[in-house]
Amino acid sequence: MERKIFETEHEIFRDSVRRFLEAEIKPAVPGWLEAGIVDRDAFRKAGEHGLCLMWADEEYGGIGVEDFRYEQIVIEEMAHHGDPGFGLSLHSRLVAPYLGRLGSPEQKQRFLPGCIQGETILGIAMSEPGAGSDVAGIRTRAEDKGDYFLLNGSKTYISNGINGDLFVVAARTVPDNPHGLGLFLVERGMDGFRRGRNLKKLGLKAQDTAELFFDNVRVPRENVLGDPRKGFYYLMQFLAEERLIVACGCVAAAEAALQVTLDYVRERSAFGRPVAMFQNTRFKLAEMRTRIDVAQTFVDRLVMDHNEGKLTPEVAAEAKVFCSELEGWVTDECLQLHGGAGYMDEYPISRMYANARVSRIYAGSSEIMREIIARGMGLDPRAPAQGQQRKSA
Repeated sequence: MERKIFETEHEIFRDSVRRFLEAEIKPAVPGWLEAGIVDRDAFRKAGEHGLCLMWADEEYGGIGVEDFRYEQIVIEEMAHHGDPGFGLSLHSRLVAPYLGRLGSPEQKQRFLPGCIQGETILGIAMSEPGAGSDVAGIRTRAEDKGDYFLLNGSKTYISNGINGDLFVVAARTVPDNPHGLGLFLVERGMDGFRRGRNLKKLGLKAQDTAELFFDNVRVPRENVLGDPRKGFYYLMQFLAEERLIVACGCVAAAEAALQVTLDYVRERSAFGRPVAMFQNTRFKLAEMRTRIDVAQTFVDRLVMDHNEGKLTPEVAAEAKVFCSELEGWVTDECLQLHGGAGYMDEYPISRMYANARVSRIYAGSSEIMREIIARGMGLDPRAPAQGQQRKSA
């Protein structure tokens, strides 16, 4: 399917990204998978290539490109020529914008140059043992002590948890208000801040995922992002882009799975002919091609809406749930077409299948996405029914 949203400069950029990934990232992936962590040098190389925080202003060392299509290209090429465990978009577009939009001039000057160079690796710490998608249920607390906030609590399933140098940490600042949260910049080496083990996972083996612990960590006021009582509302503002990033990655992963499967069924023979020539194979692949094209058209439209500031949380949730479930279905069908070979680690589809499972969980589970969509349709169980409203009036 011909895509209509990219111009000549985007395709030139795509070629550049592909060459970088093929030369610098792809050869390193097997070692990352074995070690369970991406080499920090990969972030520095991405910084040297201009791929970190492309949106950042030139005064901090960025190139000032806000167009989300460039990030979409990085996500797509990473799915085909890198590894989704390399949290580059997490660093650049999911976490760094908190600094870019909420940070003071002093905070930006202090932190953005290192992030742009790939020297300072970013992470965001929201999830807790008892609060995943329920941000209002966060129990980590930050007490205002005047010149600093005293941070206590723990976080879990934090991506870039081992490599990370700077974390945006969500913590409760108003005890009696579920929305009374603050966002705090916690730096590597702060007293009382420690990391747990690198957690073993089903997929995304190259991504370091860890627990974080805060024991009387003194966070200076200059490390507070924005108003320390409005963190909940800040988080809500950024979730639409986060879910668009996931949707872009899911469609790209589904496309990559389809391509490796096409190659396999054309080469593999059974009963005297290529597997690709069996009707079941052809029909399965045709269905995949159609659904991926539909999803890609939808996501491309939302990327352009996002560039114009028109992406809504409800539509972003639609994209996230649709594309993540598409990725799961495609990788499952593709593994089946590989037969026993698909269950072997030496074939890429095995890793793609395992990687896909978390897409329906992180950045808001499929169930949470459907709840957001339904509420946007006026189906909110928290609101009194119209009949009850009239009766009370």
